[in-house]
Amino acid sequence: MGKHPLLTEQELEEKLQALPDWKIEEGKWLARRRLFPTFPDAVRFVNRVADIAEEMNHHPFIAIDYRKVTLRLTTWNSGGLTALDIESAVAYDNLSL
Repeated sequence: MGKHPLLTEQELEEKLQALPDWKIEEGKWLARRRLFPTFPDAVRFVNRVADIAEEMNHHPFIAIDYRKVTLRLTTWNSGGLTALDIESAVAYDNLSL
Protein backbone atom coordinates (compact mmCIF):
# COMPACT_ATOMS: atom_id res chain seq x y z
CA MET A 1 0.00 0.00 0.00
CA GLY A 2 1.53 3.33 -1.04
CA LYS A 3 1.41 6.46 1.02
CA HIS A 4 -1.98 8.17 0.94
CA PRO A 5 -2.28 11.95 1.36
CA LEU A 6 -3.59 13.14 4.71
CA LEU A 7 -7.02 14.73 4.73
CA THR A 8 -7.18 18.36 5.79
CA GLU A 9 -9.27 19.36 8.79
CA GLN A 10 -11.86 20.85 6.42
CA GLU A 11 -11.98 17.66 4.32
CA LEU A 12 -12.45 15.58 7.47
CA GLU A 13 -15.30 17.79 8.68
CA GLU A 14 -17.02 17.47 5.30
CA LYS A 15 -16.58 13.68 5.16
CA LEU A 16 -17.77 13.20 8.74
CA GLN A 17 -21.11 14.83 7.93
CA ALA A 18 -21.98 11.59 6.14
CA LEU A 19 -20.58 9.51 9.04
CA PRO A 20 -22.32 10.92 12.13
CA ASP A 21 -21.50 7.91 14.33
CA TRP A 22 -17.75 8.26 13.77
CA LYS A 23 -15.60 10.62 15.85
CA ILE A 24 -12.04 11.85 15.55
CA GLU A 25 -9.93 10.85 18.56
CA GLU A 26 -6.51 12.21 19.45
CA GLY A 27 -6.33 13.94 16.07
CA LYS A 28 -5.33 10.79 14.19
CA TRP A 29 -8.00 8.16 14.81
CA LEU A 30 -11.46 7.73 13.34
CA ALA A 31 -13.49 5.76 15.88
CA ARG A 32 -16.93 4.26 16.25
CA ARG A 33 -18.57 2.19 18.94
CA ARG A 34 -21.52 -0.10 18.22
CA LEU A 35 -23.71 -2.00 20.65
CA PHE A 36 -25.17 -5.32 19.54
CA PRO A 37 -28.06 -7.36 20.97
CA THR A 38 -25.81 -10.30 21.86
CA PHE A 39 -22.14 -11.21 22.09
CA PRO A 40 -22.40 -13.60 19.10
CA ASP A 41 -23.88 -10.73 17.03
CA ALA A 42 -20.88 -8.58 17.94
CA VAL A 43 -18.47 -11.34 16.91
CA ARG A 44 -20.30 -11.89 13.60
CA PHE A 45 -19.97 -8.16 12.87
CA VAL A 46 -16.24 -8.24 13.65
CA ASN A 47 -15.77 -11.22 11.33
CA ARG A 48 -17.42 -9.27 8.51
CA VAL A 49 -15.23 -6.25 9.28
CA ALA A 50 -12.19 -8.54 9.05
CA ASP A 51 -13.26 -9.74 5.60
CA ILE A 52 -13.61 -6.16 4.33
CA ALA A 53 -10.32 -5.13 5.93
CA GLU A 54 -8.54 -7.96 4.13
CA GLU A 55 -10.12 -6.99 0.81
CA MET A 56 -9.09 -3.35 1.27
CA ASN A 57 -5.72 -4.23 2.83
CA HIS A 58 -6.51 -1.65 5.50
CA HIS A 59 -6.99 -3.05 8.99
CA PRO A 60 -8.72 -1.33 11.92
CA PHE A 61 -7.98 -1.71 15.58
CA ILE A 62 -10.89 -3.75 16.94
CA ALA A 63 -12.00 -4.16 20.55
CA ILE A 64 -14.86 -6.40 21.65
CA ASP A 65 -16.26 -5.73 25.10
CA TYR A 66 -19.12 -8.19 25.44
CA ARG A 67 -21.80 -6.61 23.19
CA LYS A 68 -19.87 -3.43 22.41
CA VAL A 69 -17.48 -3.25 19.45
CA THR A 70 -15.04 -0.37 19.01
CA LEU A 71 -13.40 0.23 15.63
CA ARG A 72 -10.50 2.66 15.27
CA LEU A 73 -8.99 3.61 11.92
CA THR A 74 -5.82 5.43 10.92
CA THR A 75 -3.40 5.19 8.01
CA TRP A 76 -0.05 4.39 9.62
CA ASN A 77 2.23 5.02 6.67
CA SER A 78 0.66 8.46 6.18
CA GLY A 79 0.70 9.38 9.87
CA GLY A 80 -3.00 10.13 10.23
CA LEU A 81 -6.38 10.08 8.54
CA THR A 82 -6.75 9.60 4.79
CA ALA A 83 -9.48 8.83 2.27
CA LEU A 84 -8.77 5.15 2.90
CA ASP A 85 -10.01 5.53 6.48
CA ILE A 86 -13.19 7.21 5.26
CA GLU A 87 -13.76 4.46 2.66
CA SER A 88 -13.32 1.82 5.36
CA ALA A 89 -15.73 3.58 7.72
CA VAL A 90 -18.38 3.77 4.98
CA ALA A 91 -17.92 0.06 4.21
CA TYR A 92 -18.28 -0.87 7.89
CA ASP A 93 -21.36 1.32 8.26
CA ASN A 94 -22.96 -0.51 5.34
CA LEU A 95 -22.70 -3.86 7.14
CA SER A 96 -25.85 -5.30 8.61
CA LEU A 97 -26.35 -8.38 10.72
